[in-house]
Amino acid sequence: MTTQAAVRVEVPRPVAPEDAARADFYALLAALFQRAPDARLLQTLAIAPPIEGGSEELARAWSQLAAASAAMDPEAAAEEYETLFVGVGKAKVSIYSGWYTSALWMEPARLRIIEALSGLGLARPAGVSEPEDHFSALFETMRVLVAGGAGRAPASLAEQRQFYEGHVKPGVGAFLAAVREAPESNYYRKVAAVGEAFVGIENESFNLG
Repeated sequence: MTTQAAVRVEVPRPVAPEDAARADFYALLAALFQRAPDARLLQTLAIAPPIEGGSEELARAWSQLAAASAAMDPEAAAEEYETLFVGVGKAKVSIYSGWYTSALWMEPARLRIIEALSGLGLARPAGVSEPEDHFSALFETMRVLVAGGAGRAPASLAEQRQFYEGHVKPGVGAFLAAVREAPESNYYRKVAAVGEAFVGIENESFNLG
């Protein structure tokens, strides 16, 4: 007689439409702050349908981003990204949360984020070289927490809130404002406006949750 050990299979929970939409916004912000949009992404955004209902601020910012994407050239977008976030010597806008939050804690933002990711069972993907406090990485983490992925179920709302309030919210407002206000910002001013409107909704939702 043989016995077979029970194998626990994680069945991902279905993602509600509103959470799928949240995850899509996080994914888009992660992509746009990881690198400049290529021709395909610009074309996709240019023909994106308008947002109906909900936040008027987000709908307006989304419409303006779509129009800007239709007019934007990939090479110009790449040049703007390089000027804003990479630069020669010093970037015009820091894309790292630690720049905006270093005065809040004794422990560096990156170390706090690494500890939080470990507690959530998340690790930096292979081939990713950006520090953990890169805003693209923070937005991607939120996408995974909201929608799950790669066999991982979505995190609980409490876990989402804890990571957001501990590692995204403290610096994201100042970061997006810096992007919007930079004289060199053209296309990314529209990206920042979408980010600010979306973050505003997230702040309200977590406060009410």
